[in-house]
Amino acid sequence: MAFECIEVRTEADQVGVITLNRPKQLNALNPQLMIELGQALKSFEADARIGCMIITGNEKSFAAGADIGVMAFVLQFAPQEFVTIPKHGTIQYHPSLLPKYRGPSSINWPIIKGETKTGLTIFRPTDGLDEGPVILQKETPIGPDDTLGSVYFDRLFPMGVQAMLEAADLVMAGKHREVVQDESQASYEGWCRTAEAKINWANHVDFVHDLIRGTNPAPGAWTTLNGETLQIFDCRKHTVRTFGAVKGKIGEVTDVNDKSFFVTAQGGRIEVLRAKGAQTKKLTGGEIAQALKLASGTLLGT
Repeated sequence: MAFECIEVRTEADQVGVITLNRPKQLNALNPQLMIELGQALKSFEADARIGCMIITGNEKSFAAGADIGVMAFVLQFAPQEFVTIPKHGTIQYHPSLLPKYRGPSSINWPIIKGETKTGLTIFRPTDGLDEGPVILQKETPIGPDDTLGSVYFDRLFPMGVQAMLEAADLVMAGKHREVVQDESQASYEGWCRTAEAKINWANHVDFVHDLIRGTNPAPGAWTTLNGETLQIFDCRKHTVRTFGAVKGKIGEVTDVNDKSFFVTAQGGRIEVLRAKGAQTKKLTGGEIAQALKLASGTLLGT
């Protein structure tokens, strides 16, 4: 099938969600596919006793008594004529504490900047990017060794599912509040991609550590070795407290063992626990060191 119907229950009502596995076929409005989709929707509505809405890729939409719209992952602007179709409008999830960290990489940037907390926001989508009034927010701490993966998969994802249901209940019951975002506290950051994930070993070890954490697992912080990319994922930070404790030059591998290897930055060293070479899969630091023939004195960033 090119689509799947899923029921999500809340206390106030149910929400119907249509997921599309082959959306390009809908863009072309394939007649047979539309017939199949319409039949599936009618059957789903009858069985689940809920109203659903189908959205096609070319911005044509059909409403079948939808009560509320829920947008959990959005990469395009949704026009107001779309988000206002449901009886109670539409709510949207964003993985930051708006108005801070508007934009598409809002989980990466707080970690990269060394923040100690983040969270999620359920808000009303408007014509601005992540600028609509806030309905609900949830906070979560960012631990010193948290990564993009741990913050999202362990907390923001499950918290987001529950927050969406909670917000939907509030809106359906007419018990929600909509708080205008404080523009004096707002920030916008663009995509965190390969260019933003490049390691500068001359930076302070705190910055290097936070960059690696904030891009693990994607896009993956990286450096070079003899002109080839070396991505670094799991790591530990080791600060130095005296001049005598400094080992090696900036970007130099100083110690290698069977589990990890150490690289010098300003103010300390990064212990690499998991990495990936240009021609290897993800390996432990010790395995990568062996595969790439890393040894004390090897310079990274070359």
